[in-house]
Parts: sequence; structure tokens; C-alpha cells
Amino acid sequence: MTLLELYKSGKEVLRTAQIEEWELDAWYLLEHVTSCTRNDLFLHSDRRVENSEETRYHELLRKRCSRIPLQYLTGTQEFMGYSFYVNEQVLIPRQDTETLVEEAVKYIHPGMEILDLCTGSGCILLSILKLVQNVKGTGADVSGPALQVAEQNRICLGVRAELLQSDLFDQIKGTYDCIISNPPYIPSRVIDTLMEEVREHEPRLALDGREDGLYYYREITEQSPVHLKPGGRLFLEIGYDQADAVTELMEKSFTDISVKKDLSGHDRVVYGSLKT
Repeated sequence: MTLLELYKSGKEVLRTAQIEEWELDAWYLLEHVTSCTRNDLFLHSDRRVENSEETRYHELLRKRCSRIPLQYLTGTQEFMGYSFYVNEQVLIPRQDTETLVEEAVKYIHPGMEILDLCTGSGCILLSILKLVQNVKGTGADVSGPALQVAEQNRICLGVRAELLQSDLFDQIKGTYDCIISNPPYIPSRVIDTLMEEVREHEPRLALDGREDGLYYYREITEQSPVHLKPGGRLFLEIGYDQADAVTELMEKSFTDISVKKDLSGHDRVVYGSLKT
């Protein structure tokens, strides 16, 4: 087949399977398998595709039809302008989470020490370390396989960071200028109502915020004060309807609490400074 014929067949396969972004996904899989660019497709659409590439493309199409997320098939997701490796051991980085990074870097300066709890792929921590020089960063996660993904991303991005297996603060020593976290915050009962790509393929450990979705916020807001330097800040990503509840949890130990909306206009980040 030619590049164009293969692309057309891929679009039809995904459209028939009712994949929401069938045209875009067909293109990304084609790009992944053949290393072609948009220019190649337009200027060399009659280029013959290797049999092995055709076979691989249709294999990935089949997996996408079974609702395996595109990012797990290509192994990559862009976040804050950087390319991150992902697999089914970590959540796929979302654009919404860029709001957390963008807000945190306003307060993070060279010489600071930061802690990223529930680091997953490392996208939050490593992006901050790329954006702000001479910052000492630690990423913690309860999942060993997730930390292996974060380590691969750390190496690829060429930054220094300590990656530590820890159930929240269990293995955390010392104090930090900032603690940042995108913890599991979806109520357990809600997970089974999510789109199939999420509920069947992304790690439940990174999604499940227990009964009301607030379990990890309670733990983090209660335990973080002893791990923050005087006046240190806590930044939390939240679900769209959790701003009031998380703000209330933070009010015990934090002041100057703010809520930041994402690009869709939803409450996305709550942060504040440790009371002195």
C-alpha cells in the first residue's frame, strides 16, 4: 500500500469503531509507525509502505479500537512542551495539569527544594526542573513501576532529581519550600462511569480518591506542614467540583489560599502558604 492508502484505511477502521478522534488518531499512529511527516504525506503520498509497517499499523489500529489510549500505543505524550514516555503504569499527562505547573513556577526560584507527591510519570516535577534552574527536586510515588517511568523521563530530559518510593510522606525526610501534588481524586463510585480508555487502562491506583475523592487531600493537608519550611507553599490539583472542600481542608494550616482555573474555566488548582 501507499502512505495515503494506508492512512485512508486507518481512518476508516477507527471511524467504524466510533473512536472519537478517529482521523487524528489514525494520523498519529501512521506517523509513529512510518516516521512520516505531514509533508511526506502530501508530497510523497504514493510512497510504498513496507509490509512490516503495514502489519504494525493495523495491529495498533486494532488495539486502539479496543480502547487502549493512543498515548500508550505510541508511548509518548507532550506536556509543557516536553515529550514524556508513558505506559499503563502511569496516568497520561493532561493539559489541565499544566495549570498546576504554570502556577507553581511563579513561586519557585533557584535554590529552592521542592517535593512532588504522587509523581507518576514525573511530568510535573521534571517540567518544573526544566523551567526553573538550580532547583532541587524530589518525586515520590507509592508505585515502583511508575517510578521506573519517571526515571526514564528524568534521563531523557537530562535533569537531576531524587525519585523515591513512598506512600505519601512515609519515606520523606527533611523539609521543602514547596510541595506539589496531583493526587488521586476521583470518588471510587465514579470511576466505573468514566470513558473506557480511562477506567479500563489507566492505573486505578492513580485515579481512586476513595469514597468521596478527598482522602488524599486530607492526608496531604494534615501531614505536609511538618515537611514544609516556614512560609512554604502547598500546590494541589483538584477536580472541577472540589475547590470548596479542599480549601476548607487547607484553612487549618495554610493562609493566602487561592484557586486557579484551567483553560476550560474549571477550578483546577488550590494553593496556599504555611501559617507562621
